[in-house]
Amino acid sequence: MAQAPGQEPIVVGLDPDPGRRAALDWAADEADRRRLPLLVALAQNVPTPGYRPTGGRPSWEEWNDALHATGDRVLKEAVASVESRHPRLRVSGLLAEGHPAWVLREQARNATEVVLGSWRLNALQELFASSAVTLPLIAHAPCPVVVVPESEHAPRREPYFVVGVDGSRHSAAAVDFAFDEAAVHGSALRALYVRQPPRLGLVDEDEAVQECRRLLSETVAGRTADHPEVELRQEVVPGHPVQALAEASEHALGLIVGTHGHGGFTGMLLGSVSQGVVLHARCPVITVPRA
Repeated sequence: MAQAPGQEPIVVGLDPDPGRRAALDWAADEADRRRLPLLVALAQNVPTPGYRPTGGRPSWEEWNDALHATGDRVLKEAVASVESRHPRLRVSGLLAEGHPAWVLREQARNATEVVLGSWRLNALQELFASSAVTLPLIAHAPCPVVVVPESEHAPRREPYFVVGVDGSRHSAAAVDFAFDEAAVHGSALRALYVRQPPRLGLVDEDEAVQECRRLLSETVAGRTADHPEVELRQEVVPGHPVQALAEASEHALGLIVGTHGHGGFTGMLLGSVSQGVVLHARCPVITVPRA
């Protein structure tokens, strides 16, 4: 069924492991906060936990029936859990066959954002392992993708989001999303421009820093007028973008970065900032494709 304009759901990829529900909780809270429907999607191409064949080797039909039965049970339990926490939230479930990256990519076509948990794989595993979901989805999804770590995360008492800015069109889209996210959460926003010092040291340092500040101010210009309730902090810091943004994420509600989203191997280069922070950030990471 088609969604009304402005009511595209938040889609969350459900991990079949009942012990891994950080992404589900984050997505449910976000959908409730934004008054959007929530779609809980469980993609299956292997048996889910709880399936134990009895007797000899099962037939393909038996294996498929058991796969769907256990998946349906896991999905219904997850939906019921969300409904108990958020009684007013519109929640639906989707049990789909296929690789999770493909299923979530298809659902992203008509989603406000897609949320999934972090597998915390290393970079090579995220690219080439059969379980890889995060980086392929970021490379192809037409909407923001939120990666929520399962590990404990403690934001500061005064909540804030961090957004990475580099003056490009990609970071401009991320800044737009960051202001909206901060406004919805009633939090402050740290706009961070990370300057990498030149290797040869032949650039006037003061002039270079001033240029970075100018680019940062130009990127956020106009957004403060649209969101006067958001306290904005603009910072220029030296270092490598991935390391600096990962450090800034330690006590943040979320880290927001732009992504090229070209797809293919070029769009998934391990050195890119968006994929680097997904692997190293200490809070949920939201990657925003260029509008």
